[in-house]
Amino acid sequence: MAPFRLLIVGGVAGGASCAARARRLSEEAEIVIFERGDFVSFANCGLPYHVGGVIAREEELLVASPQLFRERLRIEVRLGTEAVAIDRARQLLRVRELATGRESQERYDALVLSPGAQPIRPDWPGIDLPGIFALRTIPDARRIRGWIEERRARAALIVGGGYIGLEMAENLLRRGLAVTVVEREAQVLPLFDPEMAAPLAATLAAHGVRLRLSETVLGFEPDPSGGLRARLSSGASERADLVLLCIGVRPETELARAAGLEIGERGGIRVDARMRTSSPRIWAVGDAVEVKDVVTGRYGPVPLAGPANRQGRIAADVIFGRESSFRGAQGTAVVGVFEATAACTGPSEKALRRAGLWGEEGPFEKIYLHPDHHAGYYPGAEPIALKLIFRRDNGRIVSAQAVGRAGVEKRIDVIAMAIQKEGTVFDLEEAELCYAPQFGAARDPVNVAGMIAANVLRGDARIAHWENLEGFPGLLLDVRTEEEVGRGRVPGAVHIPVDRLRERLKELPRDREIWAYCYVGQRSYLASRLLSQKGFRCRNLSGGYRTYLHRGGRVAS
Repeated sequence: MAPFRLLIVGGVAGGASCAARARRLSEEAEIVIFERGDFVSFANCGLPYHVGGVIAREEELLVASPQLFRERLRIEVRLGTEAVAIDRARQLLRVRELATGRESQERYDALVLSPGAQPIRPDWPGIDLPGIFALRTIPDARRIRGWIEERRARAALIVGGGYIGLEMAENLLRRGLAVTVVEREAQVLPLFDPEMAAPLAATLAAHGVRLRLSETVLGFEPDPSGGLRARLSSGASERADLVLLCIGVRPETELARAAGLEIGERGGIRVDARMRTSSPRIWAVGDAVEVKDVVTGRYGPVPLAGPANRQGRIAADVIFGRESSFRGAQGTAVVGVFEATAACTGPSEKALRRAGLWGEEGPFEKIYLHPDHHAGYYPGAEPIALKLIFRRDNGRIVSAQAVGRAGVEKRIDVIAMAIQKEGTVFDLEEAELCYAPQFGAARDPVNVAGMIAANVLRGDARIAHWENLEGFPGLLLDVRTEEEVGRGRVPGAVHIPVDRLRERLKELPRDREIWAYCYVGQRSYLASRLLSQKGFRCRNLSGGYRTYLHRGGRVAS
């Protein structure tokens, strides 16, 4: 009797993890991975740092080789082999050796598709000119490094200000290139809310990266002096020796489409919670599939290594009879650019607005805070700008974003786990976390976020937001010190320092609402509590003047 045969199309995170898990579950199964590239399992997240020279040797990016799969796991890996067609009725996979063109039919009992995604390459004039690259594989990194060294490149143009674009900006600058980033949105990091991405933009600018925001590329042409020239929507142009396209990826679904598998609304392969496609003997994992957002319930691709790895394991579990399911994704991610770090989990306010889930009286509320990453009295404390979104009715946590120099990802990781457990802001308020002065504070930033949000829900703090200031008929109250006001203020604000507020209550109107602010929101919270207890109608502007500086994505120091 023929052994159970598991075929996997594609390696890297999803396919490789599926194969390794499958072997641990079944010693008897025959497992074959078909990979059209030259590497079956490599760390593509490390590619920008290999281009920049931080990861010096290419070999350090290799997670597992075909030899390791064969000798340790008895898994066959066929590199340079492309899957070209699926015969679902006969359970056959047709594959082609790219070097020889020879084709063969491969029988399967279970088939897992992990084809990944391809970089988006728009149909712009001149897009195929030499010197225009995308970064997705080790050969891509080789070509970029070779081009820089052979052409002695001095100027780079990066199209796209997302994760890869910003990581490449840092690494190309590290190699001595002048770097310009073109981003069609009015901010870098389009998955973040603009006010949370603004500090990262300031960091990039401080290091000499030129940002051309709210601009798009119209096409490329050779420059008479050598290199390339990009025409921009503003009418301007940019010359570069090297162009890098970092404008996202598109799920690889040609094989699945041709086989008649269901494709989702966002262009990825539709799978259920067990990673099974619309065909009962075929599973799909990784960047090519659409998965459920655990907060919004909507489906879409989530091209991240962590979810792909878990999906591969789940597919193997289900294939070999285990009860396992993928709970969905929340897009937890982090990026480091120079000395700054930005991290997020769950949908942004922008995403919730696009989904029609955000409104003045909608189900969600937000707060901003700027705590130090460890005890302020211990040397080296760095502020973290943190945004927390939660439900008004029960306090359930929806998402969080943070940016700073230290301790950022630690806090987002804690909140991400709370979201997975359907936690509330009251859970954050009560969370017991590590404390020593060099690591945190007795009230960790996570605790403080929970306390502020809990105060809002209990009615102890009425808050307002800077985007609603325009047309506000009440009084804007600045409770900072004279010295702080001298460094900058909001036009039209009345200044009364919080320490003088009790003795100057007669200067404030009782027939209009008062919105108070300080630098980060703590002193103005005290002011709003004081005024509320004295009979005034008062709100605290969440995040204070520091959030005001970055409203709408403005780049301010």
